[in-house]
Amino acid sequence: MKILSAEQTRAADQATIQAANIRSDQLMERAATAFSEWLINHLSQNAASEVHLFCGPGNNGGDGLAVARQLHLSGYAVHVWLLPAATHSPDFIINRQRLPTAVPCVELVSKKFPTLAPRSIIVDALFGTGLSRPLEGLAAEVVQHLNSSETAVFAIDLPSGLFADAPQPPDSPVVRAQHTVGFELPKLAYLLPQNAQLVGTWEVLPIGLNKEFIHNAPVENYFVDTNFLVGRLPKRPKFAHKGTFGHALLLAGSFGKIGAAVLAARACLHGGVGLLTVRTPAVGYIILQTAVPEAMALTDPASDFITELPDLKSYAAVGIGPGLGQDPATVEVLRQLLQQAHEASLPLILDADALNLLGTHRELLDQLPPNTLLTPHPKEFERLTERAHNDYHRLELLRAFCRRHTCYCVLKGAYTALGTPEGLLYFNSTGNPGMGTGGSGDVLTGLLLALRADQRLSPLDAALLGIFAHGHAGDLAAQQTGEAGLIASDIVRFIGPALAGLER
Repeated sequence: MKILSAEQTRAADQATIQAANIRSDQLMERAATAFSEWLINHLSQNAASEVHLFCGPGNNGGDGLAVARQLHLSGYAVHVWLLPAATHSPDFIINRQRLPTAVPCVELVSKKFPTLAPRSIIVDALFGTGLSRPLEGLAAEVVQHLNSSETAVFAIDLPSGLFADAPQPPDSPVVRAQHTVGFELPKLAYLLPQNAQLVGTWEVLPIGLNKEFIHNAPVENYFVDTNFLVGRLPKRPKFAHKGTFGHALLLAGSFGKIGAAVLAARACLHGGVGLLTVRTPAVGYIILQTAVPEAMALTDPASDFITELPDLKSYAAVGIGPGLGQDPATVEVLRQLLQQAHEASLPLILDADALNLLGTHRELLDQLPPNTLLTPHPKEFERLTERAHNDYHRLELLRAFCRRHTCYCVLKGAYTALGTPEGLLYFNSTGNPGMGTGGSGDVLTGLLLALRADQRLSPLDAALLGIFAHGHAGDLAAQQTGEAGLIASDIVRFIGPALAGLER
């Protein structure tokens, strides 16, 4: 699904109002109803003595007033606290007039804020996507008061003070919500680590925004869920054979790190590759033949490091990096691989030590063949580019890097971001904290290698399917092991089931 900017979100509202021939307050009622029903369902599982709604003077405050009315009619003890302002939005005024007189509605006064019982609930409806500058004055005081309470905060659309798609100045006041409920489409702010303690858990509720507007809206950011990918993985033909799905070459492992090669190899095989050859140093031969009998072992003349590049003619894709080490001879292998793959238009996947070698020898970046796929974590990406000022800056570095080198780059983490040569970003929806364990990245490399060896898939589809299935496999594994008990081998076991739901 698309991730709209704050400006596009407001335009989507207007397009919906015009296309559906409704008033803006009726669209607001849709959003308030969706939020109220969601909150009532949550409150039924978490007893609350009362609900306090803090409302600003704009449309976010209008949402809050409509929610207050609906909660009151549903039998909840509701208190409304208003931020004083010289002017209010028309829809705020309408919903203020609709609020039953039985609902206490009080203007906030500096230093005289309400006492909030720990078992009560706060609904933050002070400011939403229309905010363009940091909060100050009384609004900032209210935010500080909410953050100092021990009460659970539910934010409508965005925690007040948080910008939808840009960083706010350091130390600017922002509500720390335990839950954020948005509408129709996620906001970019939901997906970035620096906002995690502000957004809390989040959910997006449908309110019937105009589909034609959303379809035609030009965006640079996408959120990848099952609906986005289902049907992109070609179904296997009845008369297919091992040659149908490509022959992949994996260059991986060094003394003490053959396990990385094993994990990547197993993932590649479970990812559906037809044939797999693994190039390791000689020390890895017995380990590989024993642990991964389905793969062919092609050992290097050297004992501890890969020092020679094999003939590439028979391969559909090459992966390099897991456990590779950074021996000087291996640098030359990488250099030769980039040159020969460029000449042969051979798909490449670069991970781990291959990325560290690129970071140390940055002149090699200019030799990356078009559509090369790189899979760095944030620290490895920093070695390839520069230190980011914040998460938003890191995303711009990712766009620029992919455009400059005509490559795909998987920036790993929660909501892993895939950058494309066109400068688009795709944020992944699957995965869990249990996957933050050694070897998880090696599994991803092997899976991506299998998908890139399948010539029926475009580079974009292979990358999207790989990161989504990798995270989904981790989610399936965690259901059995728990997050703390999850190891990389568990992810491998669930690659097949994770891919199964994405076939055409």
